[in-house]
Amino acid sequence: MSLTWPDAPTITSDYVAGLAARAEEAEHLRRLPPATLADPATSEFIELLVPARYGGTQAPFPAILDPVRAMAHGCASSAWTLGFYALHNWMLALFGEQAQSEAFATRPFLAPAPLAPTGRGTACDGGIRLSGRWSWATGVMDGNWVIVGALCEREPDDPSSLHPALALLPIDGVRIEDVWHTDGMRATGSNDVVIDDVFVPAHRLVAVSDIYTGSAPGAELHDSDTYRWPMVPALALLAAMPALGSAERAADIYTERLSQRYLAYEGVMQKDKPVASVHLGQALVRLRSLRGLLADTVGEIEAVVAAGDPVTRAVRGQARLAAAHIVHESRSVIADLLGASGASAHFLANPLQRIKRDVDVIAGHVVFDYDTSRELAGALTLGMTIPRTAMV
Repeated sequence: MSLTWPDAPTITSDYVAGLAARAEEAEHLRRLPPATLADPATSEFIELLVPARYGGTQAPFPAILDPVRAMAHGCASSAWTLGFYALHNWMLALFGEQAQSEAFATRPFLAPAPLAPTGRGTACDGGIRLSGRWSWATGVMDGNWVIVGALCEREPDDPSSLHPALALLPIDGVRIEDVWHTDGMRATGSNDVVIDDVFVPAHRLVAVSDIYTGSAPGAELHDSDTYRWPMVPALALLAAMPALGSAERAADIYTERLSQRYLAYEGVMQKDKPVASVHLGQALVRLRSLRGLLADTVGEIEAVVAAGDPVTRAVRGQARLAAAHIVHESRSVIADLLGASGASAHFLANPLQRIKRDVDVIAGHVVFDYDTSRELAGALTLGMTIPRTAMV
């Protein structure tokens, strides 16, 4: 089912089949296979949210969602990595004009973006000296730039001036530490990056507070609602798409297995057992409800942005909760279908086991913490005070 947002590119069945055919290779490489990056459809997708003034498509923000969901029918790791490459082009478009002109000169712009503020920027003449270590740098093995979060000084030796900011720098300013040895999402190559006292000019910094609210410099530079979306809903909804697409693919695989699987100890085809249809029917209605929640959440934010109004923290909190719920439910659907598929579904040649491993890892992303997402959404609806650092 396509959600058919305007200007969303068509991800063909052949492209998805290619991702599926390379999924095992991608797991082995622990990064995207060269054939995936070389595919013209990949380049077209990554350009989706690049501003028109830099030769990009400048599509509405929601146009990124359905393609990533479709890609996950082939390989969740590939969908996640390519989705974040495209999202990080959108993030670059939120920086000031000089930073964009410098970084968009490199095409394709492939930037990992570990955003946790685990680095420190010391104020100096013209910018900061940046040091730190960041985990979860998706796509770093093929990156040419990097965006990182850090606590930065506005004034030298003044702790009271510290504020969270995003810093943009070429990839040759970082050291990659090979730590990504996981049981799922292996092809994302999400290794650590280390930066040791590298100069970052002031024009390659943007305040996190502006990014969160949708009022970053790029919102004024480009004549498009695309760049007025607040970051956390944008990130959370995009990151939920590989989980939703994976759950849809699991339902497809389960459907196919029902007509082929003979239960030797019972002497029947699995499709002839009513409970098998119950599992399928339940999965389909749960997935349908998730697609409805996604469309409703996106539509609400699009309406606010189009009206030129700020997206309130309460709405942003509900969007983060919607994304977390999509992942939580998708994971549950996959587990139920895998459990109803028998022991043979755990052979490595069966994609169901990889789908489950991948979505189990996706669910561990901080933005999908289900308890925190529900707590924040409820507190904001009640008008309560939440931590200044809360991710909304």
